[in-house]
Amino acid sequence: MEVFAKPKSRVFKVVIEADEIVVFCREEPIEGRANKEMMTELSKLFHRKVELVSGFSSRQKRFFVRGADKGEVEKVLLHKQG
Repeated sequence: MEVFAKPKSRVFKVVIEADEIVVFCREEPIEGRANKEMMTELSKLFHRKVELVSGFSSRQKRFFVRGADKGEVEKVLLHKQG
């Protein structure tokens, strides 16, 4: 799952903007704090372990949702939007 990260937001939320998944996170991008918050919160959202695969120091990130296929990820994200 590819996302665009927006750190230092007021609340954590996941939205779909123009066919892109945008993750707003509260933490600052210092010492991996924003990455840790995103992995923790996305794991809660999907009820599965979520791992950061690439984009450790970039706003463009790629996450792996362990044990979920693309359809499941899309279903959760669309339900979250509704």
